[in-house]
Amino acid sequence: MAATLDTSIQYLKGVGEKRAALYKKLRIFTVRDLLYHFPRGYVDLSAPYSIMEAPEFELCAVRARLVGKSREQRIRAKLSIFKLVAEDYTGRLDITMFNCGWTVDGLKEGEEYIFYGKAQGNLLKREMTSPDIYPVPKNRVILPLYPQTAGITSKMIRANIEQCLSECGPPDETIPADILSQYGLAGIGTAVKDIHFPLTIEDAKKARERFVFEELLLLSLGLSMLNAENLRKTVRPMDARDVARFYKHLPFRPTNAQCRCIGEAIGDMRLSTPMNRLLQGDVGSGKTLVAAACIWFAHQNGRQSAVMAPTEILAEQHYDTMRAFLGAFGVKVELLTGSTTAKKKREIRNGLITGETGCVVGTHALLSGGVEFFDLGLVVTDEQHRFGVAQRAKLSQKSESAHVLVMSATPIPRTLSLIIYGDLKLSVLDESPPGRKKVETLLIGGQKRARAMGFVRDAISGGRQAYIVCPLIEQGEAETALKPAIEYEKHISGTTLKGFRTGLLHGRMKPAEKESVMRKFKNGEIQALVSTTVVEVGVDVPNATIILIENAERFGLSQLHQLRGRVGRGEHKSWCILVSDAKAAGTRERLSVMKKTSDGFQIAEYDLKQRGPGDFFGFRQHGLPALKVASFADDIAIMQSAGDAAKRILESDPKLGKSGQKSLKQAVLAMMETAGDRPN
Repeated sequence: MAATLDTSIQYLKGVGEKRAALYKKLRIFTVRDLLYHFPRGYVDLSAPYSIMEAPEFELCAVRARLVGKSREQRIRAKLSIFKLVAEDYTGRLDITMFNCGWTVDGLKEGEEYIFYGKAQGNLLKREMTSPDIYPVPKNRVILPLYPQTAGITSKMIRANIEQCLSECGPPDETIPADILSQYGLAGIGTAVKDIHFPLTIEDAKKARERFVFEELLLLSLGLSMLNAENLRKTVRPMDARDVARFYKHLPFRPTNAQCRCIGEAIGDMRLSTPMNRLLQGDVGSGKTLVAAACIWFAHQNGRQSAVMAPTEILAEQHYDTMRAFLGAFGVKVELLTGSTTAKKKREIRNGLITGETGCVVGTHALLSGGVEFFDLGLVVTDEQHRFGVAQRAKLSQKSESAHVLVMSATPIPRTLSLIIYGDLKLSVLDESPPGRKKVETLLIGGQKRARAMGFVRDAISGGRQAYIVCPLIEQGEAETALKPAIEYEKHISGTTLKGFRTGLLHGRMKPAEKESVMRKFKNGEIQALVSTTVVEVGVDVPNATIILIENAERFGLSQLHQLRGRVGRGEHKSWCILVSDAKAAGTRERLSVMKKTSDGFQIAEYDLKQRGPGDFFGFRQHGLPALKVASFADDIAIMQSAGDAAKRILESDPKLGKSGQKSLKQAVLAMMETAGDRPN
């Protein structure tokens, strides 16, 4: 039977069950998924550099003759090194390869090859680490380079995609013909062929432009349709209340930004359409107070509120804060998490059904079927990137008339927010409360690491705590220059921080394990926490005064700013130490922005303008569809064009119900389903 676009990847010739399991790590399950697995770049093998002309610290192709290769040097279990030497008329290239004996064995001394990687060195010689190595082609060849995983190479992916196109042809066209013509976009058949097998780099660029437009068109259509659904819903409007009564009982004066955001949210809650508002604020800007004011307003109208946090430790933190803000008004606040005892859960559920409990704070436990409300009027979710659209909806559906407030600590430029949170109105806290201490930021090279670790040790000796952040969990074949968290924690606990209590936190740990580690750190049982980027956003550890971030160049500035926000939450002076050996001027300039400003929105604007293709946030925003090719950083102009096209399409066909829009509607539904919601 011939393969179709929906055929499982394992039934392709040469794939099978084992390779299909590897493809699943790349989220490739079907032939269609494979065709939409786009290259991350291209190598033009017909236009390589000579050794000494190769630009430093940039990916490039170098043509040279292999003149020597060493035997395998075993460093430790699962890590071996091979040394190669190549030469041309301009100089010498020293090459280091890791864990690739089969590649080195196939190379012949005296033959020319093309080495694709980052070159560095001096006037006498150049060096490369783990380049891709190709035979010199006879004809002009542009090879696509794909995101890959251990056991799956770009060569395998190219062969499988070639087979897919031969057997199945391209997917159905989703973009209407008049839109293709108006914006000068390639048709789907040409675009699929040219993005995987371009004859020129220009062909590849035009193909990418088409798929960027398509993705952003689908996103705009999906969010617009969701927003239209929200506007069709109705709720009971709440009555006006004098918010000055709430402010009067606070132990401090709210900022002007807090008052403005409270006014915007309360204004929404007085309307007959449900509030769907994103409250965006930098670290320490006071988002929780805004949420508390909205809960107070709902309570004054006889309505209940629910606050959902992604982890138990954050839920407990919100519970304590809400009780402090709302206790004077007689609002009964309860905490419901997976750790709540069965007896207490029954009490809380009864209080919610009778209306005795005015506000419940919890985790995903709030979504369970046993949780019912007397009159739920407001749903607050913390950290938008942790909850999908469907999870917000599931909680708000426990009432026919619940308003929704989403809090996010990720500063995003306003124009970008309006696009990617298209189903939410936007409130911005752009003013920090007085008294928030500035975190001193230092940028150092690896040669000063020992001195920095001594600084960490001194701080811990003085009773403080520290975070140490690494980009990876374990040592990877192509990532040997990075500091893997597991090995790092083992090393420092036996050397620099010997005698101190260290801990480890990473994404492969079970949720209960992560909760336990963070709780121990919060309680002071762990003095130095080595972590990947899963360090909880929003968790208050006032005693933590240092965060040291290894290989800082690997992170986006917005992500570094989020990590920096883990410290400076108490009375003590705090530091953020960025460690990077990156030599490229652009990289050093980018990291220096962290020293110049602590304004998350300024940092986000710079990140948006300067950062290349990839995830602007540094981590995928759950609750938004995953973009495979479009970049929020690079494709603003196309984003605006796609938004205009979406408006034009929906004006004539609001639900994409016309027969000619069938493929387009299916594509919109498929994309939005990755975010956990489907517009009708």
